[in-house]
Amino acid sequence: MVSTNFAPEQAGIGPYATQIAEHLAATRDAEVHVLAGLPHYPAWRLSPAYRGVWQTVDTHRGVFVHRRRHSVPPRQTAVRRALYEASILAGGLLAPPRIGRPDAVLAQVPSLAGGVLAARLARRYGVPFLPIVQDLMGAAAEQSGIRGGGRAAGAAAAVERRVLGAATLVGVIHDSFRERVRALGVPEERIRLVPNWSHITGPTTPPVHVRARLGWPEGRTVLLHAGNMGLKQGLEVLVETARRAPDLHVVLMGDGSQRQRLAALAEGLANVEFLSPVSREDFPDVLAAADALVVTQRATVLDMSVPSKLTSYFAAGRPVVASVAETGGTAEEIRRARAGWVVRPEDPDALAAAAREIAEDPAAADAIGARGADYARDHLSRAAGLDRVTALLEEALLRHSLTPGPATAHGAARATAGRGRVGR
Repeated sequence: MVSTNFAPEQAGIGPYATQIAEHLAATRDAEVHVLAGLPHYPAWRLSPAYRGVWQTVDTHRGVFVHRRRHSVPPRQTAVRRALYEASILAGGLLAPPRIGRPDAVLAQVPSLAGGVLAARLARRYGVPFLPIVQDLMGAAAEQSGIRGGGRAAGAAAAVERRVLGAATLVGVIHDSFRERVRALGVPEERIRLVPNWSHITGPTTPPVHVRARLGWPEGRTVLLHAGNMGLKQGLEVLVETARRAPDLHVVLMGDGSQRQRLAALAEGLANVEFLSPVSREDFPDVLAAADALVVTQRATVLDMSVPSKLTSYFAAGRPVVASVAETGGTAEEIRRARAGWVVRPEDPDALAAAAREIAEDPAAADAIGARGADYARDHLSRAAGLDRVTALLEEALLRHSLTPGPATAHGAARATAGRGRVGR
């Protein structure tokens, strides 16, 4: 597997890549290797434990994690993002992991460099290549607000076209990606739906105890945003919501390139609080202690993806307020789960109105949150999600074994045995 993000990173794509690798190592008796970056997300700061490290091999729950040094831009511009991707690509090309021939190569996209490296490795060994599309950089660069993003969008889309075109099968985490992936030249018959799952457990501590420990004010409606604080999220709307609605308490928990800027915008607002990321064990309890959990995106963002935080929000059993595009993947999931409100993006008054509706009828809000928990249990379980990824891998191995070529015998043997090395 090629995934720039991996454990110990707890936000974004990292937990999914980690759990896929752990699952394959445990259930298929496979030797799993992961080519990853150094831990840096979502803070966009290198983990102190890896300072001075250029390349290393870690062992994580039976998985071999090959880490390579790369740049970590604290501020996002098109040029800095390009250097970030280029350094990931250089590390993988100049110092590839020394392992035997893999049976298949998986990749977590949107990392452009990771996709290129994975496609190259699969081509080199003549084995199936399986990218899983969590997001697309071409669309993200065009709409992110990053300086120079418009110029970068075309280049990113060209790389994505080449990477996805080389795939045996392409996994997408939501149906909203299908049209864009088809536009990049992938035929419908090679696209498979592999939704993300809820990668956290349910809460275990009574919310009243958690709120008291955190010092959240009694009698205030608490709106919590957890996760990356980047440009795409447009979290300024939450600061402005707090400014216009002093009866609300807004909590921003996590890290990211925009945290310092958001803190400066919130200076003087007693009802805005910034929390550092909490441990994996405490995370479900903190989510469940809020009155509502918030997802935000800029109005210019084409919301194809479903933020990884949404599966955790559902599992926490609290209503979700989503300030996102009405027609995007996030809105569709919330409506499907009947687990919250969808309001206009970048509209603080609409956010405040939804929060007050929650405050006026706590019992109804609890019922809405419970529907999200039910949806997570019935449709977003870890077991179901990992089974879909395993099925994708097995189908790719079978398709590859039936395709004439130099690797046919190898692929057929491995597909029959159902075990061996997976990934790079």
